[in-house]
Amino acid sequence: MNHLRTFTLLAALTALFVGIGYLIGGPVGMGIALVVVGGLNLISYWNADKIVLKMYRAQPVDEQHPNAVVRAYVADVVQMARDADLPRPVIAIIPNDQPNAFATGRNPAHAAVCATTGLLDMLNRDEIRGVMAHELAHVKNRDTLTMTVTATVAGAIAALANFAMFFGGSDHRERPGGLIGTLALMILAPLAAALVQMAISRSREYEADRVGAAIAGDPLALAAALQKIDASARQIVNPVAERNPASGQLFIINPLAGRGTDNLFSTHPATRNRVEALMGLSRQPATGPVAALESPEPDVSVRPDRLSDRGPWG
Repeated sequence: MNHLRTFTLLAALTALFVGIGYLIGGPVGMGIALVVVGGLNLISYWNADKIVLKMYRAQPVDEQHPNAVVRAYVADVVQMARDADLPRPVIAIIPNDQPNAFATGRNPAHAAVCATTGLLDMLNRDEIRGVMAHELAHVKNRDTLTMTVTATVAGAIAALANFAMFFGGSDHRERPGGLIGTLALMILAPLAAALVQMAISRSREYEADRVGAAIAGDPLALAAALQKIDASARQIVNPVAERNPASGQLFIINPLAGRGTDNLFSTHPATRNRVEALMGLSRQPATGPVAALESPEPDVSVRPDRLSDRGPWG
């Protein structure tokens, strides 16, 4: 199902890209766009994770890091990956004040999980575990290929539409479709790409919350972390994400919230709904594989002080 979903999304994004090429240059433009998007799909499959990691200046870390908090972060990710029967991912930190995290990679054998320095500074250890378990859940569910490839191609669609709008010539009649084609370039193409991203992201986040809560063994730690991250992300701007908004779907909380991104185009479900779902999980008796992953005595109460604890990074 995941492979089918990825193929369907790539087909939709490819059609959008080729359609924009036609509106810009007719049949010739469509042919060029088809060649370009074909190459982009190949690059995205094999190298999109490396592009994203480089874009955010992610720094791989290991157990030998001089900072005790980073060593604990690495140890927890390694232990949870082992418990979830996953290969050890690349573990990285991103120098960014906004608390956030994401996972990337075309499959579990080529996965990377990243946390910002802001996340390590703000959350306590249990909450960091909850967040990184969520990211490992994306790896286990094989969401990372879909997330990374659609982010790359959707970003290219938005860039091509902007190029066509500003440099496509002043005479709209020269373009196929005339004025209607121009309006489609300006509005419909970026909107359609955003809707494709939105369609894949919301259900994916709920499922990653559920599986991540099982991996970490503490749904309430993830719930508390989501509330903290959401509140801070609205105040702290992530400059790299603002310059590359298509990559926003990779993060556990929308990194564009710092500038009040319209909820209509949010790739993430409302944090309140996610927290309520996690609270419901904490009240359910664990069975089967979930029980094996959960800690023997999970915390079943949300303490007011839990929402104000600072992590040990600072």
